[in-house]
Amino acid sequence: MEFTEAKQKFIQSWGALGSQWGINKTMAQIHAFLMISPESVSMEEIMDELKISRGNASMNLRALIDWGIVYKDYKQGERREFFYSEKDLDELAVKIAKERTKREIKPALKILKEVSAISAEKTQKEIHFKEQTCKLYKFVSKADNALEKITEYNDNWLGKLLKKLFR
Repeated sequence: MEFTEAKQKFIQSWGALGSQWGINKTMAQIHAFLMISPESVSMEEIMDELKISRGNASMNLRALIDWGIVYKDYKQGERREFFYSEKDLDELAVKIAKERTKREIKPALKILKEVSAISAEKTQKEIHFKEQTCKLYKFVSKADNALEKITEYNDNWLGKLLKKLFR
């Protein structure tokens, strides 16, 4: 397989995976392209590479910047903006996990807490509903706490030591 074919296959595959971690296909493809680019890339280069419109590129770049996994780069003498991706895969995983938690787990926890707080002593259905939603709330809350601990390990000395030991 030659470089161009391998690059396209990677970008397409990463795009398909994007929907599984909470982003759209084009956003994931832009991220893939930036991840494998050795230098920062202009919006025009992104548009040419992926055959997308300026509006589509701009909207998805803004979203990737909001996620904290793509950054703007300014080059002296250039009027255009350039973009590059987080290259540290550990840092990338932490940022994606934190963003998904904020967008998916926290709202689910809020709803589960709210619906499990009903007073349910009248019917068997109500009692069952309350029991199940309370169990779900506790489970999701534990998962959220575990994710927070995992994503915070990069910031403490013990996490850094463990990371060095397991490399």
